[in-house]
Amino acid sequence: MIKKVDYYVLLFVIMILAAVPSFHVNAMSSHEIMVQQLNQLIVNESELKGAIAGISIRAAASGEIIYDHQGDVRLRPASNMKLLTAAAALNVLGENYRFKTEVLSDGQVKKKTLEGNLYLKGNGDPTLLKSDFDKMALKLAELGVKRIKGNLIGDDSRYDDVRYSLDLPWSDETTYYGAQISALTASPTKDYDSGSVKVNVKPGPNSGDRVNVELTPKTNYVRIINHAVTVDVEGRKDIKVKREHAKNTITIEGSFPSKSKAVSEWIGIWEPTRYATTLFKQSLAKHKIKVSGNIKTGKVPDTAKVLTSHQSMPLSELLVPFMKLSNNGHAEVLVKEMGKVVKGEGSWDKGLEVLETEISKFGVNTQTIVLRDGSGISHIDLIPANQLTQLLFAVQKEKWFPSYLHSLPVAGAAEKMTGGTLRNRLKDPTVQGKVKAKTGTISTVSSVSGYVDTKGGQTLIFSILLNNLVNDGKAKKVEDRMIQVIANTY
Repeated sequence: MIKKVDYYVLLFVIMILAAVPSFHVNAMSSHEIMVQQLNQLIVNESELKGAIAGISIRAAASGEIIYDHQGDVRLRPASNMKLLTAAAALNVLGENYRFKTEVLSDGQVKKKTLEGNLYLKGNGDPTLLKSDFDKMALKLAELGVKRIKGNLIGDDSRYDDVRYSLDLPWSDETTYYGAQISALTASPTKDYDSGSVKVNVKPGPNSGDRVNVELTPKTNYVRIINHAVTVDVEGRKDIKVKREHAKNTITIEGSFPSKSKAVSEWIGIWEPTRYATTLFKQSLAKHKIKVSGNIKTGKVPDTAKVLTSHQSMPLSELLVPFMKLSNNGHAEVLVKEMGKVVKGEGSWDKGLEVLETEISKFGVNTQTIVLRDGSGISHIDLIPANQLTQLLFAVQKEKWFPSYLHSLPVAGAAEKMTGGTLRNRLKDPTVQGKVKAKTGTISTVSSVSGYVDTKGGQTLIFSILLNNLVNDGKAKKVEDRMIQVIANTY
């Protein structure tokens, strides 16, 4: 028989023991809660079964790694590679760096006729628009030029003639994100997808009519073959826009229900140097300047004199469409430009040498990474998540860091040039606007790396690299859940 005093002691002990689990939970630190939830998510998430996840989280203030899941495993970064390219370009070229495009001639103007060739020399500007060619043509008209007796020659000799990076998939050749790289190129819109043309397709007025097709910029450099047909309102919408290999013939096929909204495709063109030179000839014609000769590709002679020129926006501004919209062409141009400026050769080989040297200055261990391009479109690129967070930690001390940070997509920000590739993600009020990060996607790969302001008032640096995925699209939701855990538990 238990004595009365012993009964109360036993009851007290039972109550204490019963309270221990909840007491333990309440005593867990925010760090322990974050680690526990991330580990559970990695183990339980069906999209990660059979995949590889490399995750690294650092304190922005100290650089201390506070979470590491396979953080030293080399993984394909996809467009997170652009974080390295942007940092190196800012360090080598500077925030105020501009690309110049020049119009030159080796002849004299006599009685409104230019007695010689007219040269359009590209120096890498990936943001040239048709309107910029118009302005340069207007300058010539103001100089009194009415006729070019010689040829119109495009000069792209600042870079080598290798148009595609080493590992670009053949299936990406006709896409805007796989467009050819040249020192002389043009963009269709202010998204600045250099080396491409925008194809806008909308239904005709009546069922049975051919669809309407518009090009931006309007140009005869590409040939349109339109086989697509307008169908009834209830009909099937199935439009395909394709360019033939090694040609600038674009075919539109399929069906388009009447009264449906227009659709647009951006198509990478074949040979961007001639594309840009053709657009310039159109601008000359617009200002009633006739070219007697032909369009050619060549090199400006040393005796030629500059008649007019155009400068791009500074690099600090160019970073916005580059990083927000994940522009592959910009990345590869910057690699070649770094090669030209530092090594005297505008090639991927020399540019990647410079890129490797520059990122090592930020404490990135270049012995554990593989660099094959500047954009991350290669499936051979490899980098551990811990090295990405090391880069993001180190660049905070650079004077150009505000421009770098400003270029990153902002979670849930609706405006395109603010939210970028994160504008339709992480719209929950607890994280919206508090995440600035670079996204990445190639087949079987999804990635996101950047900065997050947490509920506890700290800034953390994170890198999430997911490889060997069955569905890289669904992996975005996994990344978002991980980011929410980081933001709301720490």
